[in-house]
Amino acid sequence: MSDVRYEVQPIGSVESPLIDRDDAPKQGDEGSPEAWLVFDRTVAEGIRDFETGAEIIVLTWLDRADRDTLVVHPRGDERNPLRGVFSTRSPDRPNPIGLHRVRIVDVEGLRVHVRDLEALDRTPIIDVKPVLEPSGER
Repeated sequence: MSDVRYEVQPIGSVESPLIDRDDAPKQGDEGSPEAWLVFDRTVAEGIRDFETGAEIIVLTWLDRADRDTLVVHPRGDERNPLRGVFSTRSPDRPNPIGLHRVRIVDVEGLRVHVRDLEALDRTPIIDVKPVLEPSGER
């Protein structure tokens, strides 16, 4: 592997009632509670066009992940055969980047209320992107 290092700066964090990884749903649409994305004031201009009802992709740094894991039983079920982590949505992986498709419920300044987010409380947010339809604006 290359010795080149890349630096990622969090732009905010998640506020969620989910605090224990074992209690969190595997995917956002599997019973996740509503949560908040709380952004740093330095990125306020970047979120100014967020609208209620819009879908966005939230990228998080899964800071409680095991970065040495390369194979897992999908969904943590040992009845499933082992698979390489890059063929799964496991949070445990060398670069634990979370990918979450969420819907905006409300926007209150630097706080964005969302649904379908399975990230744990205090998870760092590293980026946000719009959900694009096949012929969507890029």
